[in-house]
Amino acid sequence: MATFWTYDYVCSVHVEWKFLRRSRWTKVKVLYVATRYVPFFLIAMNLFINFTTNDSESPNKCGTMIFIYSGFFQMSITCSESFFVFRTYALWNNNRVILVAMLSTLLAVVLTSIGSRFTTIASSYVTISMIPGITGCYWSSYSVQFLSFVLLFVFQLGLISLTLIRVIQSWRTTNGHLHDVLVKHNIFYYACGLFFSGMNALVPMLVSNSVYYTILEDFQAFILATLATRMHLHLWHIDRQVHGSDALIYVSMSDMSPADLTV
Repeated sequence: MATFWTYDYVCSVHVEWKFLRRSRWTKVKVLYVATRYVPFFLIAMNLFINFTTNDSESPNKCGTMIFIYSGFFQMSITCSESFFVFRTYALWNNNRVILVAMLSTLLAVVLTSIGSRFTTIASSYVTISMIPGITGCYWSSYSVQFLSFVLLFVFQLGLISLTLIRVIQSWRTTNGHLHDVLVKHNIFYYACGLFFSGMNALVPMLVSNSVYYTILEDFQAFILATLATRMHLHLWHIDRQVHGSDALIYVSMSDMSPADLTV
């Protein structure tokens, strides 16, 4: 996972730094930075818990590290999903009713996931040996993974449904090719996130080894962060082309576009 995220960052660093230098600091830019860089802390914590052990001097070390890891994981997922919320909000022409409904649902999903995760991790983590002579910390409760990703899947299904409604409306209005309309509305970003959430909910039912749960969680966080930041960079570059390549673009929440302006 660390290699995957580092490789993705190196491949896109020149584009990303151009965005960071040329765009003004706004709430969305702060959200972008958090979405992009929180996974680095997630990687660091994941590597640490993979090679740490409980000992007589620190009997609760594994539990503490897993709590910290879970905090970064939940932060990363929340930041990534916020991008999709604001994108859907823009596609619905900045409809505040839609925004309030999505944010309220996201908040409910996040709070429920945090509650279930932090109340069960303390009693469910285990210490197992993955490499001879090295013991890592892992947790065994499948219910934590299942509930979190089922809630995330349902939330993403709602977002993709709202987006598909706008796709159909736009398709009927413009009489264009359906594929072009789907691409224009970034539907494939939504679909990828939905697919991996479904996989994370289903695969642990088929695999009993708790180590795979952590791998799937990490992959989900990295995929969502990659999709969200890539989507935003794509929209920002299109916005620059519309307003002129020499302009200092102000990227705000509302600029994440009614479809005819920034996509």
